[in-house]
Amino acid sequence: MMMSPDVPLLNDYKQDFFLKRFPQTVLGGPRFKLGYCAPPYIYVNQIILFLMPWVWGGVGTLLYQLGILKDYYTAALSGGLMLFTAFVIQFTSLYARSKSATIERILTTDILAEEDEHEFTSCAGAETVRFLIPGKKYIPNTVFHSVLAGLVCGLGTWYLLPNRITLLYGSIGGTTLLFFFGWMTLCIGEYSLIVNTATETATFQTEDTYEITPLMRPLYIFFFVSVDLAHRFMVNIPALEQVNQILHILFVFLPFLWALGTLPPPDALFLWAMEQVLEFGLGGSSMSTHLRLLVMFIMSAGTAITSYFIPSTVGVVLFMTGFGFLLSLNLSDIGHKIGTKSKDLSSSPGKHFIWKECLFYIIILVLALLETSLLHHFAGFSQISKSSSQAIVSYGLMILLIILWILREIQNLYIFGIFRNPFYPKDVQILTVFLEKQTRLMKIGIVRRILLTLVSPFAMIAFLSLDSSLQGLHSVSVSIGFTRAFRMVWQNTENALIETVIVSAVHLISSADIWWNRSLDTGIRLLLVGIIRDRLIQFISKLQFAVTVLLTSWTEEKQRRKRTTTLCILNIVFSPFVLVIIVFSTLLSSPLLPLFTLPLFLVGFPRPIQSWPGAAGTTACVCADTVYYYQMVPRLTAVLQTAMAAGSLGLLLPGSHYLGHFEDRLIWIIILECGYTYCCINIKGLELQETSCHTAEARRVDEVFEDAFEQEYIRVRSLNKHFGNVLTPCTVLPVKLYSDARNVLSGIIDSHENLKEFKDDLVKVLVWILVQYCSKRPGMKESVHDTENKGKAPLILPALNTSLPPESPEDIDSLNSETFDDWSDDNIFDDEPTIRKVIEEKHQLKDLPGTNLFIPGSVESQRVNDHSTRTVPENDLYKAVLLGYPAVDKGKQEDMPYIPLMEFSCSHSHLVCLPAEWRTSCMPNSKIKEMSSLFPEDWYQFVLRQLECFHSEEKPSNVLEEIAKDKVLKEFYVHTVMTCYFSLFGIDNMTPRPGHILRVYSGVLPWSVALDWLTEKPELFQLALKAFRYTLKLMIDKASLGPIEDFRELIDYLEEYERDWYIGLVSEEKWKEAVLQEKPYLFSLGYDSNMGVYTGRVLSLQELLVQVGKLNAEAVKGQWANLSWELLYATNDDEERYSIQAHPLLLRNLTVQAADPPLGYPIYSSKPLHIHLH
Repeated sequence: MMMSPDVPLLNDYKQDFFLKRFPQTVLGGPRFKLGYCAPPYIYVNQIILFLMPWVWGGVGTLLYQLGILKDYYTAALSGGLMLFTAFVIQFTSLYARSKSATIERILTTDILAEEDEHEFTSCAGAETVRFLIPGKKYIPNTVFHSVLAGLVCGLGTWYLLPNRITLLYGSIGGTTLLFFFGWMTLCIGEYSLIVNTATETATFQTEDTYEITPLMRPLYIFFFVSVDLAHRFMVNIPALEQVNQILHILFVFLPFLWALGTLPPPDALFLWAMEQVLEFGLGGSSMSTHLRLLVMFIMSAGTAITSYFIPSTVGVVLFMTGFGFLLSLNLSDIGHKIGTKSKDLSSSPGKHFIWKECLFYIIILVLALLETSLLHHFAGFSQISKSSSQAIVSYGLMILLIILWILREIQNLYIFGIFRNPFYPKDVQILTVFLEKQTRLMKIGIVRRILLTLVSPFAMIAFLSLDSSLQGLHSVSVSIGFTRAFRMVWQNTENALIETVIVSAVHLISSADIWWNRSLDTGIRLLLVGIIRDRLIQFISKLQFAVTVLLTSWTEEKQRRKRTTTLCILNIVFSPFVLVIIVFSTLLSSPLLPLFTLPLFLVGFPRPIQSWPGAAGTTACVCADTVYYYQMVPRLTAVLQTAMAAGSLGLLLPGSHYLGHFEDRLIWIIILECGYTYCCINIKGLELQETSCHTAEARRVDEVFEDAFEQEYIRVRSLNKHFGNVLTPCTVLPVKLYSDARNVLSGIIDSHENLKEFKDDLVKVLVWILVQYCSKRPGMKESVHDTENKGKAPLILPALNTSLPPESPEDIDSLNSETFDDWSDDNIFDDEPTIRKVIEEKHQLKDLPGTNLFIPGSVESQRVNDHSTRTVPENDLYKAVLLGYPAVDKGKQEDMPYIPLMEFSCSHSHLVCLPAEWRTSCMPNSKIKEMSSLFPEDWYQFVLRQLECFHSEEKPSNVLEEIAKDKVLKEFYVHTVMTCYFSLFGIDNMTPRPGHILRVYSGVLPWSVALDWLTEKPELFQLALKAFRYTLKLMIDKASLGPIEDFRELIDYLEEYERDWYIGLVSEEKWKEAVLQEKPYLFSLGYDSNMGVYTGRVLSLQELLVQVGKLNAEAVKGQWANLSWELLYATNDDEERYSIQAHPLLLRNLTVQAADPPLGYPIYSSKPLHIHLH
């Protein structure tokens, strides 16, 4: 993706598409540029439909101007005519869609479907009507939008009456212009509502499921009209008249604001307005979900309204203080925890913690109410002066603010993002040294947290309780201002402290009789200061973002385009206009949108702080690497709790963005919500450096953090070299996570000596794994206890190479004839074959005393009646069906497997006995004998003697010794181990090659006679594969650490693999399970086809340092706004488009990745995580 910066912003096809879509957006829906030849009546019909509201409005206006109708009758007439027209238009569309039987409108999700050509047959044909009037998806919307169209036309006619406009401005020329262009605005809004909805540049939702987009333009028309109506019926308000005059002028420019995407769609406007009112009008915070936002908005507004009607001054103060504290808590999380813990009757530590937390909040609430009531009741209510008690509190707040600021900056790496903090630890490369030095900072952080959580709120409550403005109880401004002030004390203590100090300082410095002191109470002053503070921070961030985009478009060679010089000159020449755009964007708290991320700035539409319509953490592009973030996030959250409480991440504000980095992992952290002693965040995990753009920006992130943390010598007064970057390093966090190491195995896996030892070690590892498995297999101990009670060992399934085969071919023939005597032609049509009866007989014989076990795979030569109780002759158990082998010629004796009956010499051998199905035959006896010489009998006995002691009356060492000497048990292990060995290496007993090792490691075994036998036993297959992988890891360890001295050391290796390692493939589900279970180590074998080498990947779980930096939030929002515009409106989804290329300062590619799907593609996104900060 690293390409020339002169790649087209839009390819040729998308350019043509955009040039057709944009005029349609400007005009509200008419399609005059189709891209193909259409009959003239298509354009004429659209013009008629577009001007229809103006025609009906013109009729009403003419009747009014002639004095025939009053203004409100004029509005009713025009609205009624438009209502009738709207219904006619909509029912015409319904009729055309139902009439057509051969051509149906295909609903498609293809955003370019409007490019399809249409074949028109007549002026009023079905295809023509469907093209001009697509219609509504839902019948209720058909009715609702038609009624709304009538209202818009009627009220718009009233709004644009010439006499009314002349009364406002007193100018005929101005009236003419406003009348003409005002009706253009009305026609555009009506066409979008009732005929064909244009695609809006201000698109918030990816899909308009409920047809909200058509309501956008009429909504703003209603707003303008409502102000005019208020001015009509509320006379003698000069401010309202001025606003009405301004809005009449702005009404003309609405089409341009709609086309530029400055005005938000209804859903975004609703959420944005609630957030702004909740935060700045009611003292709350933006919330993590839309439902929480709505509930909190209603509760907060109810609190402010209720406070207005409380008659008692003390009651008002107590009510504001109590509800301000309660609403600033994370009540839903506390309630959920109490409900969850109450179900657990045990006295768990978590339950005690919840009740301690609740007790802490109750004590704080009681103390706050007590302080408020006492100070308000007994203190004097004089104006603020240097000698008053409120002035004394003000001085204390100033000192407290300075102390808190110093303690917070000490925790950060850079002061003001520029100067390096001399108190910050310099040795961050060594974890132990860093943690030791950071402990001192943590102690300072505890002091800061106490001052911020306990001291500051009570000091500000004292300041507010002593204010004289609380005497005016029936003032709306007092109710709103002080409800917000008492809430902010808890909701956002640091910002509330800054605002309180500024207000008190202004009073102390200047007590002159000015408007600020005379007309505003303290609560409204705090509200205005809060808005100014927020907008000032936004303005500085937006200005820094704009300057970075402008400068890097020229200074960064890879970002420089042919027209960059022209754009830079235009920005400089029109810098006042650019500054106005930035200010306007700041006032609206909307993103500053750099079009295609070029220095071409627009005002994006206001939207919620999260920037996206969906709830946080609901979608992510999950892949194999997602599991590493699942493991990391709980650990990271716990560490973030300490860092945030100490102030290491700076001032915590909703909408702040942080970037964490460790090796190839990039963590995007967003603050969604803040309150008293809690913070709600969303954590996203980005892809692990695969694309070139991602890698380039990740490399720049490495440089930024390395220059800040990992230089060998850092000057105490050094500056931030990357000040222009959107990323400012904050701190490093010790997190327990997986470190990823990849090694080239050349010289190890291709060494002949290593491969030769590999074969010998594999047999030993197979023995160890099978013995361990059988000794821990459930049900074995019960089996041996039953055997001891019976007094003798039961009949055991046979070994395969301990008895002689039949003496002659005739014996084999005799055996076969007797075995198959029930498979004669006489029974070929029998309804119940003999084999089924034998299986039933097997289940019947289970409970009969003295009955021997049925051999799996055998068919008895004699039938047993349903209720027979006779014992099956023991000789019959020797008769087995020998299937799957080549036919034997007469007179030849083949070395076939033979199955005799054997018994263990030790009754305790059942504890490590192999399952019966693993002891069946699949290989010729000669092959087993040939490979038995490879079986390490001394290792086998050593492994058995190392087993844990079993419950037995005999001495444990004697029991293990008897088991080790049991020859029958050994023969079983020889057969199973060597068959597995034969399956893994194939028919040739040659030294394996590296390619063979990789294939078998991956579970692809070579073909052999034993392959089917092994694959039919999934559990044994997995054990054999596990042994093979352990052996490979053992080979690598021996090559790296040296040879193994004795059996004890070998067992230590294997026990470590079993306990601390997962050895397998990255693509396996068990790999993910091991990561989530936090296995200390994971190993995987791979092959790099580009380099032609075998690689080993080792993940090791350890506590490591994760570097965290703060991002410029306005830069993130601006790039996300451009991403939304570019993909949802311009449909520029080219994977190699300019706006997704790597940018070393803006981190453009990483920012695009961090956007919510479907526009972005984070591989992990957490649900809102609630972090407690006390």
